[in-house]
Amino acid sequence: MVAVKLYVEGAGKTDLQRSQCRQAFGTFFETAGLAGRRPRTVPCGGRNSAYEAFATAMKIGKHGQLPLLLVDSEDAVNPNHTVWQHLNVRDNWDKPDGATDDQAFLMVQVMETWFLADREMLRNYFGAEFRGKHLHAWPALEEVPKPTVLDALERSTAGCEKKKYAKGKISFELLEILDPHKVKDACPHAKALLDYLGEC
Repeated sequence: MVAVKLYVEGAGKTDLQRSQCRQAFGTFFETAGLAGRRPRTVPCGGRNSAYEAFATAMKIGKHGQLPLLLVDSEDAVNPNHTVWQHLNVRDNWDKPDGATDDQAFLMVQVMETWFLADREMLRNYFGAEFRGKHLHAWPALEEVPKPTVLDALERSTAGCEKKKYAKGKISFELLEILDPHKVKDACPHAKALLDYLGEC
């Protein structure tokens, strides 16, 4: 069985943040039924750092190891574009030599989009002060712009005195208790990642 290393955007500042990120993604993948196939998550910090780490792993090419890249799309994805085409148009990233189309995946349009797929989880986590009315019944979550997603989370948790939504510790705590099956049903690009990992 090939060893998968998933180079992800985010959580690159401290050892604690990187540990929280690895744990959160690990639990997410285990809950998705990938306990025996879950990738080793490598938190890389910013988008460019994630891409550069992935490109370096491709260049080194360790035997028995499969590098994958996972970053936010940041914008809507043209349905006629592959992931690499999107990343080339948006970020001017070239597909590294030897990489295939199924080695790059997107959180569309941002990781927080996944949270909107599991509103029960959000209500349970933030408690009675959570205002779900700010989370509209969007028919296609991956078409909701990033600023709209983040604003909805900010508004819905604004009255939560003990914890309001914020990237970092809270976002990883949410990822750890998120229902991957709801995400898979609502977010086609997340489904592509989970299906691919299930076949590795």
